[in-house]
Parts: sequence; C-alpha cells; structure tokens
Amino acid sequence: MELLAAALSAACALDQDGSAGQPGREPPAAAEESPAAATAPPPAHPMTADSWRNLIEHIGLLYQEYRDKSTRQEIETRRLQDSQTDPEESSPSEETPSEAEPTSTPESKAPPQISLLRNSNSRFNLWQDLPEIRSSGVLSILQPDEIKLQEAMFELVTSEASYYKSLNLLVSHFMENERLKKILHPSEAHILFSNVLDVMAVSERFLLDLEQRVEENIVISDVCDIVYQHTVNHFSVYITYVSNQTYQERAYKQLLQDKPAFREVISQLELDPKCKGLSFSSFLILPFQRITRLKLLVQNILKKVEEKSDRENTALDAHKELETVVKACNEGVRKMSRTEQMISIQKKLEFKIKSVPIISHSRWLLKQGELQQMNGPKTSRTLRTKKLFREIYLFLFNDLLVICRQIPGDKYQVFDSAPRGLLRVEELEDQGQSLANVFILRLLENADDREASYMLKASSQSEMKRWMISLAPNRRTKFVSFTSRLVDCPQIQCVHPYVAQQPDELSLELADVLNILDKTDDGWIFGERLHDQERGWFPSSMGEEILNPKIRAQNLKECFRVHKSDDSQRRKLGSRNRQ
Repeated sequence: MELLAAALSAACALDQDGSAGQPGREPPAAAEESPAAATAPPPAHPMTADSWRNLIEHIGLLYQEYRDKSTRQEIETRRLQDSQTDPEESSPSEETPSEAEPTSTPESKAPPQISLLRNSNSRFNLWQDLPEIRSSGVLSILQPDEIKLQEAMFELVTSEASYYKSLNLLVSHFMENERLKKILHPSEAHILFSNVLDVMAVSERFLLDLEQRVEENIVISDVCDIVYQHTVNHFSVYITYVSNQTYQERAYKQLLQDKPAFREVISQLELDPKCKGLSFSSFLILPFQRITRLKLLVQNILKKVEEKSDRENTALDAHKELETVVKACNEGVRKMSRTEQMISIQKKLEFKIKSVPIISHSRWLLKQGELQQMNGPKTSRTLRTKKLFREIYLFLFNDLLVICRQIPGDKYQVFDSAPRGLLRVEELEDQGQSLANVFILRLLENADDREASYMLKASSQSEMKRWMISLAPNRRTKFVSFTSRLVDCPQIQCVHPYVAQQPDELSLELADVLNILDKTDDGWIFGERLHDQERGWFPSSMGEEILNPKIRAQNLKECFRVHKSDDSQRRKLGSRNRQ
C-alpha cells in the first residue's frame, strides 16, 4: 500500500538517523531534557519532500470537505436510527452509523465516517478495505465490535492526513505567495498566520507517529497513547494559535477594507482549483476545528473500546488532556474579547449610587439588554396602561448585576446593583396580555444593603426565560440536565450550524447532540451539549429532536462513559470537602 509504505520508508530513515523514537513510547530525548528545555517541544523531523508529498496526495479531500461530509453523514445516521422503532432493529447497544447502510455486508458491518474520503484520487478508504486486511483473513476472525474500533482508530489517522494536506495548502498557496508577501507588512503577516508553521510541524510529527503505528501490525493496537503523548508534549501550539483568533479576524477584516491589492490577491488565490471553492478564512480556522474534532474522534474510540481495559484507560487519559487543551483554547479566545468588552462598558457607566469597580480579571459579561420596569401597586387596575412601564437597562456579569437607565450620549446611569449570588426570580402567572412575560426580580441585598424587588416585563417569552435563567442559574429548568443522570431527557441534534449572537447563546456545530433543558413557545431552546456540558440558548430551527428513547438512552450512556474520569474526580473532591 503506497500510503503506508511511504510513511514506513520515511520512518525507517528517521530511525536510522536517530532522530525519531518509536511511536507510542516516550521519546528517548525527553527523559534527558532539563526542566528548562522541556518547556519547548523538540523539533519535528519531516519526511523528505518527495516522500511526504507522495503520502498526502493519497488523501483526496481537503479537511474542510472531510469534516463537513463526515458530520452530515453522522446526522443522516442518527435520523435513520431515530426512525427505527422496532427494539430488535434499533437496539442502541448495537446500532452504529455503519449499520445504517442498507447495503452492508457481513465483512463490512461498520463503515465509519472516513468512507467519505472515498474518491477517484484516494488509494484507501476504510481500514477493512486495505489490501493487507482483505488478504490476511482477519475480518473473519475479529468480532464486529473490534472491526468498528479499528475503523474508528483508522479514521483518526486518515483525518489527520487530510488536515495536514489543508494546512500545507494554507502555507504553500497563501502564506508563501510572493505577491501576498509584498503586500503584507511582516507584522500583518505575523498576526494573520500566527504560528501556523509550528502547528503544521506538530501535525506532521503526529501523523508520522500514527502512520508508523498502523504499520506495526495490520490490526492496530492503539492510537490514543500517541494522542496522549503529543497532546501533553506538543499541542500547546494550538493554544497559541487559537488565542490569536480575535486579532487574526480583526486584522483580516481590516486588510480587506484598507488594502484593495490584498483583497484582489486573496480572491484570485481562492479561485485556484486547489482550494476547491473554499475561502481563505476556512483555512485560517483549521487548527481550532481540528483540535475540537480530535477530541470527538477520541470520544468515538472511547465508546468502542472494551470497558475496564488498558485501551479504555489510555483513551480516557488522551481525552482528558485534549479537553484541557480545548478549554485553554476557548479561554484564550474569550480573554481578549472579554477584556475589551469590560473596558467599553466601564466607559459608558455613570453611577448615581456608590461607584462599583467594573473591570476585574475574573469578571465577564453574561447578558445585557433592555427591560420594562413596572411601577405602581401590583394589584392596581391601571397596570394595563403603558405609562406604568419605564425602560431600564441591565448589565449582568458572572458575579454582579448593574441596573441602569439609558441617558443621552450612549451612556447609562446606574441606580442599583447586587451580587449575582443574591438574586432571586419568580415568574408571574398569566394575568392577561399586558402582564404577559412579566417576572419578579428580587435583590436580597442591593447597593443600599437592603432587599429590593423589581417587576420586569420582557419583550417575549423567550427573552423572559433567558433573563430568568441568566439571573438565577441554579433555578430549576423545565427538564433536568445531564448531571442529574436522568434515564431519559429530551434531546436534539444540530442540523444547521449556529454562531452565538449574545453571551447567553450557544454556538452549534453540525451533529452536536444536546439535552433540552428548557424551551419557549416562540422558538428558542436552552440546551446542554453532551460532549462538553456547555449550556446556552439557540433557535429551535437549528436542530431536530431525537424521538427514539433508545437512542437518547444510548447517547446518555456513552456520554457518562466518556466523562467517567471527570465523575471520579468530582466524587473525590466531594469526599475531601465533606471531611
């Protein structure tokens, strides 16, 4: 097989030079490094240009194409599973995306998502389609579950090759373009491309170790140990790249606006057939997409390994480290935007009461917006007149509520505040159209060190619920969350990507599965994503509800298993706290 032969040939050459250790084992040099030297990843050892070019040309799809088609296949698989009502046909313990194919044969019961890499330029498709696998007879020996696991591990390898191909195109086609170099100042190029060369070198080294592992045995022993080692030792480059995202986006927009020559060159480069109609910006966001996708690929492996096995422990370790990197990436992006946002808000506030310092390294905005404050006695018949409503503006931070009135000059006059932990909310029962979407906000201790109540009216039911959940996050929702270990809970899968427009909203990727915690009559859902427990609001039109209880139960079961190490840590912490 040409792909693996190229990898093995290059790996042997590196080993003869003593410049690369065995994959899946600690690199020999790492044990001898001083603490200071250990902070920087050792240099990557690429293949020769010809060998490496030969390897990546076997991947027909760019990573953006692979990722899009892979997630859409996942959506279609769940739709098929969800439509099956016969318990014998839709048993969640046996149902997999591969079995959704009506033409499955005994030898190919588990075609995974990498089947989407199949095209005229690709020399391999599935693990079970490799010539060595077909001729070895192992498919008649291995259990179906083991074949599914092999496919899941092989997908991680082939998708990394697809990712590397796209990274290589970003560098060779865009970053190293001579016309673009002349247009961009070095500082602009640095912001735009950041440390992408480091990211590509790490991907190259990672892919080489993965390919070497595949060559060790036609039945792959494991890949998560390699994922673990590279995550711990090298994947910090992703944090650096992703943390630069805010600057990168801003610089790109500014260049498009200020430099017509830049805009012209980028447009011409995007039209090149190599890019397959994909935009320059889709290449820039590759590293963030990959690190999050890699975590999901490890989750997929974890769901298929035998329980209480060494491979399960390795997958759990790899997943935990990847989760740490992904969280650091997210935090890096948020830190920049949050700091700028807090400075902007501070400039707009004028305090009628004792001033409260707004800017803090541990404070960020959760929600802001206008509500109507209702004046007068609650029982007055004159409540139906609009004169009893007065506009107020709320800034809700993660630890503080500031209540204001808007004044001329895009300013806000603060007349009350309270710690977020001392807020309580109560929904009023329906008392007619004028009192629809009204709730009571109680400040147990306000700026004057006394209790205060506000009767507030929102513009819609969804806006009222969003404010109530943001103001009092511990308030019980309509449905119970993932952490309750509920046997069944309403679920939805994302069929359209969504980018959050407000701080209390949740951005969605295709094929995300979420527990529905609350929903409104005007088309909004408050959900909790299963793979990372992130919560937020999103339009109900972005997803399709999962109706089959067996599929919902299987989704929860798999989620509990993936996060079992987190549960163990929480139990240990709880035990120490009780002591």
